[in-house]
Amino acid sequence: MAKTSNIAIVSSPGYTHLVPIIEFSKRLINHHPNFHVTCIVPSFGPPPESSKAYLKTLPSNIHSILLPPINKDQLPQDVHPVFLIQLTTTLSLPSIHEVLESLCSKAPLTALVVDVFAFKALEFAKEFNALSYFYFPSSAMALSLLAHAPKLDEEVSGEFKDLSEPINFPGCVPIMGVDLPDPAQNRSSEIYEHFLERAKAIVTADGILINTFLEMEPGAVRALEEFGNGKFKLYPVGPITQKGSGNEVDESDECLRWLEKQPSNSVLYVSFGSGGTLSQHQINELAWGLELSGQRFLWVLRAPNSSASAAYLEAAKEDPLEFLPRGFLERTKEKGLVVASWAPQVQVLGHSSVGGFLSHCGWNSTLESVQEGVPLITWPLFAEQRMNAVMLSDGLKVALRPTFNDDGIVEKEEIAKVINSLMDAEIGQGIRERMRTLRDSAADALKDGSSTHTLSQLANHWESFNGI
Repeated sequence: MAKTSNIAIVSSPGYTHLVPIIEFSKRLINHHPNFHVTCIVPSFGPPPESSKAYLKTLPSNIHSILLPPINKDQLPQDVHPVFLIQLTTTLSLPSIHEVLESLCSKAPLTALVVDVFAFKALEFAKEFNALSYFYFPSSAMALSLLAHAPKLDEEVSGEFKDLSEPINFPGCVPIMGVDLPDPAQNRSSEIYEHFLERAKAIVTADGILINTFLEMEPGAVRALEEFGNGKFKLYPVGPITQKGSGNEVDESDECLRWLEKQPSNSVLYVSFGSGGTLSQHQINELAWGLELSGQRFLWVLRAPNSSASAAYLEAAKEDPLEFLPRGFLERTKEKGLVVASWAPQVQVLGHSSVGGFLSHCGWNSTLESVQEGVPLITWPLFAEQRMNAVMLSDGLKVALRPTFNDDGIVEKEEIAKVINSLMDAEIGQGIRERMRTLRDSAADALKDGSSTHTLSQLANHWESFNGI
């Protein structure tokens, strides 16, 4: 019987960071059952029901430990979610250390894998004679920004958003400074200092596991492998999503029942992820744009908020449907369905009636869309979503990107135009064909291709490590 190798994984708060690192663990033990994984989950207040329900579905050789919630009095008010996530993991370091100490008292620890926001926990690996790894839940393009951020910080004066020329990261599509993630938009802020701190920390690990696949970002992956004379040991193991992971959904779900009645490839799915919110003004324009387009749609709606990331850590209590324009539901009842806050996204995107996805371009949603071959309309809100939108529309050319006006609003006429351009069989043909090719490459990478081989290399390295 093969010896069990013990791996510890540290997530960061937020469902969208918890799921990818857990799904990686499930993929690891599915292919290499002699591993046992302990997932340590810091929390900002009581864990959401979605996280608790998800953790209950784990197989026996993945054990999850929910750390005591951080006292909210220790956290600043009205700050960016990224800052709260990182501060929560930092304040959880004593609890993380305690769990690791307990694990190592029972059996040697082979490797410690931490979410990029939990980078300060990586220092414990050396203490416990374990290999150290970052789990990067986003794209190789976003990782390229982190890799080059310290040098970029030295070379550029002023704000990146004011640059008139695009920034060129090796192997990536050029990107304007205004499309860099939120933490890079104010260089005098504390959140930017933490961003640079993360950037400098990633090169200290024994390797980086990244949720992408070679065929999707070949240039960026190859450039990162060569970065700093091999400073990075990169493991592209994606696409890692909840597709096919055994999370059951009630087939009588309202969304799925409605989709069953719609023609093939006729429905535009509209969702801004687990945390994205729109203003009341933008909700009105989106509603009118959907109506004006005349296309079928399934819209997952949240209550409005002036902060785009308001729902990321805490959900609103109001009924979102109360914020729709007067008469909208009645006028569109033959064409559309609006649901409050949540839909079974993996199943929705995999349904034959869905022909497009208007998305915030979070990386989880992006990969789920790629795996189902559903072309996109990009509507980035926060984090690295603008970078993803640029890659999808300008690089891979599997998405259309609407134009925002000077007030940061996409108006109804623009919304209707871009929806019709995507959903029209003739106009959107090239985009759909490219997305289908990408879908097939994703399936091959996971079946017996690049990502499966990369995972095997990693597992073999861990199995041969003796901790000395």
